[in-house]
Amino acid sequence: MYNEISQSGGVPVKMWTRGVPVEEDAKRQLAQLARLPIVWPHVAAMPDVHVGIGATVGSVVPTRHAIIPAAVGVDIGCGMIAARTSLVASDLPDNLAPVRGAIEKAVPHGRSSTRAGRDKGAWNEPPKTAEKAWSDLQHDFKRLCEMHPRLKNTNNLNHLGTLGTGNHFVELCLDESDQVWVMLHSGSRGVGNAIGTHFIELAQADMRNHIQNLPHRDLAYFEEGSPHFAEYVFAVDWAQRFARENRAIMMSNTLATLSKVIPKPFKLTEEAVNCHHNYVQRETHFGESLFVTRKGAVSAQKGQLGIIPGSMGAKSFIVRGLGNEEALCSCSHGAGRVMSRTKAKQMITLDDHRKATAHVECRKDEDVIDESPAAYKPIDQVMVAQADLVEIVHTLRQVVCVKG
Repeated sequence: MYNEISQSGGVPVKMWTRGVPVEEDAKRQLAQLARLPIVWPHVAAMPDVHVGIGATVGSVVPTRHAIIPAAVGVDIGCGMIAARTSLVASDLPDNLAPVRGAIEKAVPHGRSSTRAGRDKGAWNEPPKTAEKAWSDLQHDFKRLCEMHPRLKNTNNLNHLGTLGTGNHFVELCLDESDQVWVMLHSGSRGVGNAIGTHFIELAQADMRNHIQNLPHRDLAYFEEGSPHFAEYVFAVDWAQRFARENRAIMMSNTLATLSKVIPKPFKLTEEAVNCHHNYVQRETHFGESLFVTRKGAVSAQKGQLGIIPGSMGAKSFIVRGLGNEEALCSCSHGAGRVMSRTKAKQMITLDDHRKATAHVECRKDEDVIDESPAAYKPIDQVMVAQADLVEIVHTLRQVVCVKG
């Protein structure tokens, strides 16, 4: 069930946050979104909601004849892919460190300064899988660059099939039957960031005469029919396609690597979904055609499969949507941060992190403390809060986690 916050001068905010902590700053951000004249019929807040850059993470924002680029964000098309294999826990080696090492070699991850040479998070020579996917994306990217030349010199092909940093990951998990799953999280990488940043700036420039009337300058929007609206729709659709292909390539490379380091042959027995959780698309709700922006939220149409990951060392879930219209047929995209990265590094010790991830083969150094489980809301509470949005199909526990 949800709590509804009504306010003068804006649409309601419906929050699926019972039993889950929510910062006051996040509530203020949601109220700012709700005051925009283009938002209708209400803003939906998922249980993982927390303060974001531009707009609140964990929000679902329906708009009439307009899109807010900063609500979509700069990691356009960020999302998840998961697949179940025929392997079981007993097929995995007792020492999982070589498995993690093999995945880390197969999937570029992290980031390093190009001043000292090649960025470790990018391809030096993209593999054939990336080149093939790029051939399907290249024509529209060229058209996009003709409209916006500054997008040409970006990390595009050399990031296709790479993980990135922050909360992006590749994991091996076990479900309730000890079946082995591969699950990973990433988006549109450098080129998506450049597209998002560019169009946020354009929206602010286009609204320079009206921006003082907005609750926040980051909430500048393109109206349908305005000079850059169609170009943004084209660009964001392309970035979302890039993100989907990016995840598919990493999944393929990870599975190929597992087949080399695990002696037993295996096959895929179920592919859950390849789903975005930072994106915008046209949908019909309450009898109207709307642009629905999910910033840190997953589509949960009735019967639709989705993925809700926990933090490092916590549980994750494969879910089936219940089609709750009040939530605009959405659910959370994860546990949601309970503290900023800076605060996490101040509050969580290396010993805390090692204890919290003792059962997972993963990095246990200071550079990943901001991703430690204590930095996130308890995933079980998050799932209880959205019991009317999704049903749990599989519960997964991590045994290997690769972070950038």
